[in-house]
Amino acid sequence: MNLVRVPKVLLPIGEIDYNKWACIACDQFSSEPEYWAELADKVGDSPSVLNLILPEVYLNNDTNSAIKKINNTMQKYIDSKIFKELQSVILVERTLNNGKVRFGLIVEIDLESYEYSDKNNAYIKATEKTVTSRLPARIEIRKNAPIEFPHIMMLIDDKNGEFIQKLYEQRDKFEIVYDFDLNMNGGHLKGFKVADSDKLVQKLNGLTDNSLIKQKYNQDGNIAFIVGDGNHSLATAKECWNLIKHNLTEEERINHPARYSLVELVNIYDDSLEFEPIHRLLIGADNDFIKSFCEEMSGSSQIKAIFNGETYSVNVPSNPSDAIKDIQDFIDSYKTKHQNIVEDYIHGDNSLIELTKRHNAVGIFMPTISKDGLFDYCFRRGALPRKSFSMGNAEDKRYYLEGKKIKAWS
Repeated sequence: MNLVRVPKVLLPIGEIDYNKWACIACDQFSSEPEYWAELADKVGDSPSVLNLILPEVYLNNDTNSAIKKINNTMQKYIDSKIFKELQSVILVERTLNNGKVRFGLIVEIDLESYEYSDKNNAYIKATEKTVTSRLPARIEIRKNAPIEFPHIMMLIDDKNGEFIQKLYEQRDKFEIVYDFDLNMNGGHLKGFKVADSDKLVQKLNGLTDNSLIKQKYNQDGNIAFIVGDGNHSLATAKECWNLIKHNLTEEERINHPARYSLVELVNIYDDSLEFEPIHRLLIGADNDFIKSFCEEMSGSSQIKAIFNGETYSVNVPSNPSDAIKDIQDFIDSYKTKHQNIVEDYIHGDNSLIELTKRHNAVGIFMPTISKDGLFDYCFRRGALPRKSFSMGNAEDKRYYLEGKKIKAWS
């Protein structure tokens, strides 16, 4: 089964400054317009992916005119012939600000092999519940766009480093296609053209072997990759493809460019990949919530909840993924009967403590996702609840750089 294929990657050519061309994922710094204003100042009039995306910080503005401008700029860049097309897997070396290095592979994945529903039998699965109300605005941006610039990081379960790490050991044999510092404290990015990309893709497609899946997870079913970052972006690509394919013949569907999406494939066991919890702040919750929460939760491990200066130990399942699901299910159920409660998602222990004091709110310290258990969880129970984990700091997220045609153009 061709789950993955060698991508046709669009890269800018000529005198274009890659430092100004690349930019962070659109869903970062969504409450910090000053970040995006500073980036715009740095970019100036230079060609940049910043001009081809809509940062979520601006979603409450006039999106219609912004989307039209984005599509017009894409066409302007195409007409200016600033792109070269490279048909190759790209090996990515991303040096983060903390000095750690993350490795990845740029490939195309078949959207027919991906589903974002809560529990499914697709080979590519979402890790977090998709909030469908967030898709229409993204679909409007994509549906008339001739190019995609994805920030999707997809995870592979490769404890022995057979796919990416061993390939990196051969990097001296590969041609360097880019090598530059990222803007806005993003670190450094280096890309290598992978020799014999077809052989690598064939090996990746071997992950769909049913006996291998049964051996890994001790049950029947399909799984090869899970989406780490960019769940909603990939869901948008899927929905746009669903709209397109109904007007195509079976033969036309096979190689239509919108059927495939560009992603960076990262080993879940990459040393640089740190999963951080996203805590829950419940404004309007009180002692009744704490009492019910402590009574109804169960398990052999414990997490902490705080309210009004008191700390409470709460029993939860030992598997962090199961614990997160059970905690969120309780919160959602409780909120249906107490609609005055406002839930927020907080990064960092100190921030949670400070905000519970400021709002006289309940704070729940969420468990940290286990790398060992995430694939198993998605296989057994489907997608995790929304905001279950964060893969590193905002500056560590994937930058837009490489593009891909999703419509034919000359």
